[in-house]
Amino acid sequence: MKEIVEGFLKFQKNVFPERVKLFKNLANQQSPRALFISCSDSRLVPELVTQREPGDLFVIRNAGNIVPSYGPEPGGVSASVEYAVAALRVNDIVICGHSDCGAMTAVATCKCLDHMPAVSNWLRYADSARVVNEARQHQDQPSKVASMVRENVIAQLANIQTHPSVRLALEEGRVTLHGWIYDIESGRIDAFDGGTGSFVSLAENPDVQAVSSQARHVA
Repeated sequence: MKEIVEGFLKFQKNVFPERVKLFKNLANQQSPRALFISCSDSRLVPELVTQREPGDLFVIRNAGNIVPSYGPEPGGVSASVEYAVAALRVNDIVICGHSDCGAMTAVATCKCLDHMPAVSNWLRYADSARVVNEARQHQDQPSKVASMVRENVIAQLANIQTHPSVRLALEEGRVTLHGWIYDIESGRIDAFDGGTGSFVSLAENPDVQAVSSQARHVA
């Protein structure tokens, strides 16, 4: 805790004074450009990876970067998604998984979580990804886990589209969905290409999208 407090004191003394104007502008308003949904893992820091300033990202973090399908009892994730899309009107939504994800490792290896029932229940929102991943052949356990991370991002992209606010935003052509996988060791990000159904290098394909914001017009 000592290091955390020292970090705050450093921020207050050195960092904050250099950004006084920014924080003054943010004091009573926010208009983030994107909703960023990532894992709670301490090794993935959305603002660091994307080099964004405070106020640029509306961030949701939880075990396994999961977005439960919309239901009659919406929880904190559902409320945050709705607020970001309906109230803040973000233009982009990123669901970002990462390498060596503990949550996806537990799912892929069927690790017993009886001693953590809350975690076990939460990870059931990744069941559709688990079923798909189990139906495939994998060279070894690391490959199976890496595949699970990818399938989970795809599954959560499907889940988030069940949220009314997201469906409306897609219908109106004002939001785009993105699915990313961040590799901790290399710093690489692979992004899901909705057109081909595969993950490609984001650096080489910066415009790739998982779900386009093209508005649909029903006759």
